[in-house]
Amino acid sequence: MYKLLLLTFVVFFFSCKRPGSIHPQRKDIIQTVYASGKIMADSEYTVYALNTGTVIRKLIKDGDKVKKGQLLYVLRHTGSSAKMEAASSVYANARQNLSANSSILNDLKITMQNADLKFSNDSLLYSRYKNLWAQNIGTRVNLDNAETQYNISFNQKRSAKEKYYSTRNDLQLALKNAQSQAESLKSDLDNYFIRAENPGTVYETLKENGEAVKMSEAVALMGRSDSRIIKLAVDQQDIDQIKPGQTVLLKTDVSGERIFKAQVIRTYPVMNEADQTFRVDAVFIDAAAQSYIHSSVEANIIVNRRSHSLTIPINMLMNGDTIRIKQQNRVITKRVKAGIRTLSEVEILSGADEHTEIVNPDNK
Repeated sequence: MYKLLLLTFVVFFFSCKRPGSIHPQRKDIIQTVYASGKIMADSEYTVYALNTGTVIRKLIKDGDKVKKGQLLYVLRHTGSSAKMEAASSVYANARQNLSANSSILNDLKITMQNADLKFSNDSLLYSRYKNLWAQNIGTRVNLDNAETQYNISFNQKRSAKEKYYSTRNDLQLALKNAQSQAESLKSDLDNYFIRAENPGTVYETLKENGEAVKMSEAVALMGRSDSRIIKLAVDQQDIDQIKPGQTVLLKTDVSGERIFKAQVIRTYPVMNEADQTFRVDAVFIDAAAQSYIHSSVEANIIVNRRSHSLTIPINMLMNGDTIRIKQQNRVITKRVKAGIRTLSEVEILSGADEHTEIVNPDNK
C-alpha cells in the first residue's frame, strides 16, 4: 500500500512539473469564442387562445404538418353562435329595407308621388282661379280656397320628400350599424376556431378535449418543418468578434460528444441585461443536422485561424507581452508581438523564432 501511494505521488509530481525552457513551434492555431444556447424551429411561434372556453374538438397531434389557416382547435361557442345568428338576421333585414323591394321605401315613394300629383293639380287649379279673378270672373272665396289648397299640397309634397330621404338615411345608418355588429360578432366567433398562422409542424399540443382554456393561454407550439435556428448567447466582451459566415462547432445535450458544424447568419444589436450577452443566430450546414428542438447547445465560434504559425504556450507569455529568453548564458526579458491567443497557446508574430530558447517565468 505504501509503495503504491509513493509511486502515485512521484508520477503526479513529475507530471505537474513545468519544463525549464522551450522553443517556439510552428502549428495551426484557431481562435474561438464560446457560446451557449438552444436549438429552435425556424419561425417558431406559440399559438394562443383568443377567447375563453372549453375545447370541444382537437384536430391535431404532435408532429402533424399543417397548412396556413388549417383548423387546430374548436372551443365551445354556443352563446356566440346565437348572438351571431341574431346579428345576421338584423343585418339581412337592414339590407332588405334598402333594397329595390323595400316595403318601407316603396310606401314612402308612393306617398311622395301622390303628393307630387296632388300639388300639380292644386297648382294648376290655383293658377286658373288667379287668371279668372284678374278678369273679374269668379268669387274671392273660390280663389282663397284654391290658394289654401295649393299651400297645403306644397307642404305635403315637401314633407313627403323629406320623410323619404330622412327614412332612407336612417335605414342606411341602421345597415352600417348592423353590418358592424355582425362583423364584430363574426370576429368574436372566429376566435373560438383556432387556426395555424403559417404552414409548418405542430411540435407540441398543450390542450386536450374537454380542457378549459383561458384567453391568451398557450395551446400549441409551431414552427417551420424543414429548418432549425441555433439561438446562441455570446458574452458582451466577445460580440465584436462575431460576424455572419463564421463557422460554429457545437454539440448538444442529446447527441453526446458528436460535433456538428453550423454557420453564423445573424447578430442582434440589443444586449440581454440579465446576463449581459448578445443573441447570435446560426444554422446547421451538416447534412445530418440535429432535429430536436429546445435541446441545449454548447458551441465554439471560430473567429480567427492561421496555418503554420509560430506559437508558444500561453503561460510562457508575461505581462506586457514579454518573454524570458536565454541569450549568451544570460536570462533576459524581451518584448514580442503577439497575435492570436487561445486558452493554451499564443501566436508570436515577431520578437522570437524557432531557435529562441524561452525560459519558463515560474523558474527562478
